Amino acid sequence: QVQLLESGGGLVQPGGSLRLSCAASGFAFGIYVMNWYRQAPGKERELVANIAGSGRITNYADSVKGRFTISRDNGKNTVYLQMNSLLLEDTAVYYCNVRVVGIAYWGQGTQVTVSS
Repeated sequence: QVQLLESGGGLVQPGGSLRLSCAASGFAFGIYVMNWYRQAPGKERELVANIAGSGRITNYADSVKGRFTISRDNGKNTVYLQMNSLLLEDTAVYYCNVRVVGIAYWGQGTQVTVSS
């Protein structure tokens, strides 16, 4: 079955960096778009970034452009989110997501807290 396991969250000061990882299994990882979403307290879940199966095409929310970088290693079935210049408003639970045959799968999420 499809499984997504996020890691790498934590507490960081404003301006700091974190790298999130999402290890995937149970599907042909290299042919699917992978997504990172986040959900802050009291807010709706929002798409942060996604990456095509080849890794050649990426998209970002305006709020993270120039600060976050999504990448993938198809040999390791893993997608990454490098987050730099973190802001207080980046505080959220970050989720890995994939849609396989029309079904959306989610990881359990990893908490990112930006605080001084």
